[in-house]
Amino acid sequence: MTDFTYRLAQKRHLATTLPGPRSAEIAARRKNFVAAGVGSSVPVYAVDADGGVIVDADGNSLIDLGAGIAVTSVGASNPAVAAAVAEQAQRFTHTCFMVTPYEGYVRVAEELAALTPGSHEKRSVLFNSGAEAVENAIKIARLATGRTAVVAFDHAYHGRTNLTMALTAKSMPYKAHFGPFAPEVYRMPASYPYRDESGLTGEQAALRAITQIEKQIGADSVAAIIYEPIQGEGGFIVPAPGFLPTLVAWAKDNGVLFIADEVQTGFARTGAWFASEHEGVVPDLITLAKGIAGGMPLAAVTGRADLMDSVHAGGLGGTYGGNPVACAAALATIDTMREWDLPARARQIENSVKPRLEAFAKEVGVIGEVRGRGAMLAIEMVRPGTTEPDPELTKAVAAEALSQGVIILTCGTYGNVIRLLPPLVIGDDLLDEALTVLEDAIRAHTRR
Repeated sequence: MTDFTYRLAQKRHLATTLPGPRSAEIAARRKNFVAAGVGSSVPVYAVDADGGVIVDADGNSLIDLGAGIAVTSVGASNPAVAAAVAEQAQRFTHTCFMVTPYEGYVRVAEELAALTPGSHEKRSVLFNSGAEAVENAIKIARLATGRTAVVAFDHAYHGRTNLTMALTAKSMPYKAHFGPFAPEVYRMPASYPYRDESGLTGEQAALRAITQIEKQIGADSVAAIIYEPIQGEGGFIVPAPGFLPTLVAWAKDNGVLFIADEVQTGFARTGAWFASEHEGVVPDLITLAKGIAGGMPLAAVTGRADLMDSVHAGGLGGTYGGNPVACAAALATIDTMREWDLPARARQIENSVKPRLEAFAKEVGVIGEVRGRGAMLAIEMVRPGTTEPDPELTKAVAAEALSQGVIILTCGTYGNVIRLLPPLVIGDDLLDEALTVLEDAIRAHTRR
């Protein structure tokens, strides 16, 4: 493992029960001024973070297995990123690339052309968030193909804007009562190996979706299919081998664009620079965000030059898209990922964590499946002896782990998946300690 150095002590320490009095006081103020629709997974308020720890307002040091939802892969205060942000902010924080452009935006686009799958000529456009990137990828696909229909899949998550809510599968909390949604979005069955019928191959699962597309929409009406190479909010679902290649081959044969939503899976998270590489597929368009800029808000659509250049001047952009400070952070983040070989670090995390959790699953009998790639791993919680989802146990385990100083996130269509997204720079000892806390929390709640 790379010998990471840290600014903060990498230790779990509880100075108070959680939440402590200072966090509780901030939470009380929040109720008076922050909209109730904004939720938070944990009730503590951060004041510092580094490596694999977050320090709250009461001096508690918590082990972070969420990384701000796969964002702070290089750490939440990486010194190279912080220095790049400070240097750029001293020069200028904004001019708007659509008014007075700057080199940082161009350099980020150059890096994305080199890093993303495929040797074809590429172009990029920069935005602020993953949802913005997805929405613009759909715009590009529709204009480039002259078609309107877009195919999304069961268990998908693509964002919270109107169009991306239409693409997202789960109703609560993402879609409920927010309609009507954007039209010409169609949902097809995905590949969910743990819950698909026994013996269904990836190729068969893809053909099942393709048959429905052809019958319900017609291939010549479809502009694009969009898929997360590992479905994130849906439960860290890794498709069966052959699913994505079969789907992509069909798309290519029918003039349909394949959009890979790599907002959560990108930038070394899965043990490759991008999760599409594991599937051996090259997207026509790829959406990027989260880990791209070390915590600064930045997103991108990168794709085939002919597709990206089909859009008329002024058809893409936004006031803050490709902000110069965020671009500086992205360049420092990418340099750090290369220097520390964080794809390899993600593979190390998988090689140590996954076998341990698989062995633990046999012990407790409430884990239906351990899955994922790299440092994007998950356990699906079920009722003993069944495949029935157990969201209540999942929630209780997350709460128990937090009470012991470990932040974990949950997800899944059925609310029964614990996901592990540690910063890629977390130390082995700290990660091992966090897993012990997680295992003890599961044991505690399965013996009651």
